[in-house]
Amino acid sequence: MRALAARTETLVASLALGGIMVLPLAEIFSRKVFSTAIPGSGAYAANLTLWLGMLGAAIAARDGKLLTLATGEFLPKGMIASVAHVIAGAFGTCVATLLTVGGIALVKSDRGVGDLIAGEVPVWVADLAIPVGFGLIAFRLVWKASPHWWGRALAALGIVAGLLLNQHRELITDTTLWPWMLLVVVGGVLGAPIFAVLGGFAMFANLVRGSPPIVMPIMAYEELTTSTGIAAIPLFTFAGFLLAEGKSSERLLRVFRAWFGWMPGGTALAAATLCAFFTLFTGGSGVTILVLGGLLLPALMADGYRERFSIGLLTASGSLGLLFPLSLPLMLFGIMSQGAASIEDLFIGGFLPGMLMLGLLGIMGVREGIIASAGRTAFRFKEAMGSLWEARWELLLPVFVVGTFIGGIATLVESAPMAALYTLIIQRFVHRDLPTWKDVLNVMNDCVALVGGVLLILAVAKGLTDYLVYVQVPDHLMAWTQTHVESKLAFLLALNIFLLLVGTVMDIFSAIVVVVPLILPIAAHFGVHPVHLGIIFVANLELGFLHPPLGLNLLLASVRFKKPVLEVTWATLPMLGILAIGVLLITYWEGLTMGLVRWFGH
Repeated sequence: MRALAARTETLVASLALGGIMVLPLAEIFSRKVFSTAIPGSGAYAANLTLWLGMLGAAIAARDGKLLTLATGEFLPKGMIASVAHVIAGAFGTCVATLLTVGGIALVKSDRGVGDLIAGEVPVWVADLAIPVGFGLIAFRLVWKASPHWWGRALAALGIVAGLLLNQHRELITDTTLWPWMLLVVVGGVLGAPIFAVLGGFAMFANLVRGSPPIVMPIMAYEELTTSTGIAAIPLFTFAGFLLAEGKSSERLLRVFRAWFGWMPGGTALAAATLCAFFTLFTGGSGVTILVLGGLLLPALMADGYRERFSIGLLTASGSLGLLFPLSLPLMLFGIMSQGAASIEDLFIGGFLPGMLMLGLLGIMGVREGIIASAGRTAFRFKEAMGSLWEARWELLLPVFVVGTFIGGIATLVESAPMAALYTLIIQRFVHRDLPTWKDVLNVMNDCVALVGGVLLILAVAKGLTDYLVYVQVPDHLMAWTQTHVESKLAFLLALNIFLLLVGTVMDIFSAIVVVVPLILPIAAHFGVHPVHLGIIFVANLELGFLHPPLGLNLLLASVRFKKPVLEVTWATLPMLGILAIGVLLITYWEGLTMGLVRWFGH
């Protein structure tokens, strides 16, 4: 029964993903062929994104993939970790329960009003995604809190606490906020999901100021259905997962080795470039390390590269690619900047900084290739052209998508379904790396779990941003900065340090959602262009993946390569140092980012 329910849930989420892909394509076809639009297609796609986000988050909770702070990984194993997991589960369950209650209130409210999405479909049908998603998350956090009945029973008290807090809101209104904030901090440190930390902060703050739980679901609905570019995130991620699942990595590795293998460090450069290509689409660098690590580490060692260097290179390369066009963090920054930095300009501005970071790692590879006398592959024109021909479909994907988007042929929202459909056709019918539709559904399951976790954070963070604006935190930060920071250079240095620390303990998506609204007005005061700020943001957070002791790439590489975290950290330090130089160049050399943007006339 449980397996049937899981398959049904995955199928519904996959259908939502398919709808987000098909509707814009059908709209384009209808406009081109019949010179008419499909009534309500945009509204339907936007509300399907809401369903995808909530069901994807529920699937992530089911599979234990909800994003958390890295601090929980360093708790002592045994009873201490077990108790911490139960407490974190109870806290997350409490927040999810409050959001479920608020979602139910939203459904009742919109059902009474009777508004329609389009056609005859009422708004409350879309609203249902919120209580269904958060309700499933609450029960699954209870189940995942412990393998023992006593642990699950204690975690289930979070449901009771959430219901009681909603029932007796008057006991919270106008009380002191700091005890609730302390509860949120403790929950986060012990390993509660990031959505619960951000959502809990916002929920308790709203309850203290007298707002009912319905406020958070209202903002979540608006964020996931009205923000420009949201639907592009799951579709580009789907394209990346399709590529990662098949043999595209082997075909692309053949290309890069055929063209660069003759150079000193050629295989290292090929490996770094391949990692950047995959991270570009998947967004989460952990996917790159987990998928490509088993292919690239033996390839590097077979050519004579030291194991320590190879592990460090692959760990560092796992976060490359986030500055190139189609990067999910750049899209998210554009969304959170509320139009101050267009996604198109961020794509253009990030290209040269991305090439700089890739080139710096390439220099490390060349150095290692010379020192270790690593093997090289003689350049053979026939092999080089044959490799290009074999991987032609993968290589044309970014050219096709970026060309249609930047060339004005299609918008970002229209380019994303084109990329997803293109990749699906290649992997399912051309290469047949995914020989059955069941294989495609398995890829969709992994995709919606990652996307759901990201969209969930985006949804609840809106409430946190709203509260911070309400209590004038950006204004206070601005006043403090004007008093204590005297120059643009000092501000940028402080920003680098701050973002590096944030990127160490928080995933890149959460960091962008939380920090951008606070920093954007301060950066404007010091004359930092929003596009330049976006590239600085992503470059620093990219570096945070490698910063000890909690950098995400260090933890994932430790698991993938079966090495202690400390050993992976030592292996990665040289790469961290040279990439830090790249981040400083990106920060203080504005022309590196803005030169191409201005050259394109933006």
